[in-house]
Amino acid sequence: MIDARSEMRRVIEAARDDGWVLEPDAKRLFALAGFAVPRFTLARTAEEAVRFAEEMGYPVVAKVVSPRILHKSDVGGVAVGIASAGALTEAFRRFQALEGFRGVLVEERVSGIELILGAKIDFQFGPLILLGIGGTGVEIYKDVSLRMAPLSEKDARAMIAGLRGQNLLTGYRGSERVDLKMLTGTLLSFSSLVMDLGEGIESIDINPLLCASRHCMVADARIILRKEDGTPSA
Repeated sequence: MIDARSEMRRVIEAARDDGWVLEPDAKRLFALAGFAVPRFTLARTAEEAVRFAEEMGYPVVAKVVSPRILHKSDVGGVAVGIASAGALTEAFRRFQALEGFRGVLVEERVSGIELILGAKIDFQFGPLILLGIGGTGVEIYKDVSLRMAPLSEKDARAMIAGLRGQNLLTGYRGSERVDLKMLTGTLLSFSSLVMDLGEGIESIDINPLLCASRHCMVADARIILRKEDGTPSA
């Protein structure tokens, strides 16, 4: 039986040279911690990418994996709604030209309301957890709730209720309702993970966290590590 906590520590330590945990390993870590993640693979060749997509079924999402690219969308390193082997191969070839290329993450496409769930570790005051309406507009609208970790269930519910866009979660204009009990549980699990990893990381972000009536899924994740001397690595 896998010791999940020890395995998560190994993921963190293996990423020390890069300074941050790349998305495939970050998703593996979240899966070990009990979070829902899309079905995915790290493909080293276009043939591997196509084989996985055809076994799982199209459409799929493809993302570049590179320690030199922290924000994939800024360099055109994300392709969504890929519906054929030809389109996936084309995306793979395009990503190969990007700096530091190590492969392509290919995963199932998941729908839901886009949230951001993150934490920044302040070594004087402790970890600060953020929940907000996510996606590409997160930096524009800045609709977020903040609490110090560890979170209580009351804290988690208050964070959700504190969002100006909370109506998006409760079936606004006939849209699918988010399972708020599941979202609350996800916040509490995230708080526990942050407390467990806190000494070794600078920040940890899920953006987006895709939530719907039956899931809250880690669609993208980034973990920034701290150097041995305590300074940020990235």
